[in-house]
Amino acid sequence: MPVATIDGIKTNYEVHGDGPPLLMYSPGGFDASLDKWTTLGVYARIKLLEHLPKKYRCIVFDRRETGQSGGRVERITWDDYVAQGRGLLQHLGFEAAHLLGGCMGVCPVLAYAVRYPESVLSMILYWPVGGARFRMRGHGRFAEHLGLVEQEGLAGVVKLALETDTGFGKDPRIGPWAPVIRNEPEFAETYMSLDVDEYKGIVADMSRTLIDRDTAPGAEPEDLLELDIPALIVPGKDIAHATSAARYLEECLPKAEYWDILPDGQTEANVPARLIEFLDRVS
Repeated sequence: MPVATIDGIKTNYEVHGDGPPLLMYSPGGFDASLDKWTTLGVYARIKLLEHLPKKYRCIVFDRRETGQSGGRVERITWDDYVAQGRGLLQHLGFEAAHLLGGCMGVCPVLAYAVRYPESVLSMILYWPVGGARFRMRGHGRFAEHLGLVEQEGLAGVVKLALETDTGFGKDPRIGPWAPVIRNEPEFAETYMSLDVDEYKGIVADMSRTLIDRDTAPGAEPEDLLELDIPALIVPGKDIAHATSAARYLEECLPKAEYWDILPDGQTEANVPARLIEFLDRVS
């Protein structure tokens, strides 16, 4: 499986199909590995990677700190995820691409469009995360991790991470860096030697920075209102993907198309065709 080193961090990726580039920020919240496009919930049902590569070069990757990608203990912001995606595109020889984000992958797509609008051909925003319960659950997840750090230290985090194969989304106690701890013994050793108080400050800052509102995070509304980029929004409807977050993006993006379809109606028969129709039209 190909690997690129971006800003000193390993990125595990795959390329499917040929044609115009489509950079795909994986769903799965803080467990956004590339396999989620084929194994997770609605994405397993609609089978995008069986259809989109027939016309587009689909670039999927493990977001940093997930899957087989590497990581670094620092206050991660949406711009750090933007840097990973942009670096991967440049590694593959592309300066511009269509962007597709699923679930929390929508957030870095929005941040990418604000930071590099000239490099974004279009955006597909599938099940944007957001809503009051998403914010509360997200902050609770970071707090649960800090609780384990307080009780057992960073060595306790490493011990628990090595005893399981789950991610931060399913077991918040293990924290955002658990996959890197498992994959890289040297990282685990360095992690255990970090100053605990500084580490707790980094985690608390990440929580506030990444999940900072009761609607779709990722970019400020004033910046979204200035974008001249075609966008297709497909809403979710549950505690992590409030429909209000999708409607908020419709309000903020001047060239947004809102596909008013309930999640139960989103199938392999209609979703890939609708996405391809949009991409063909705006290309």
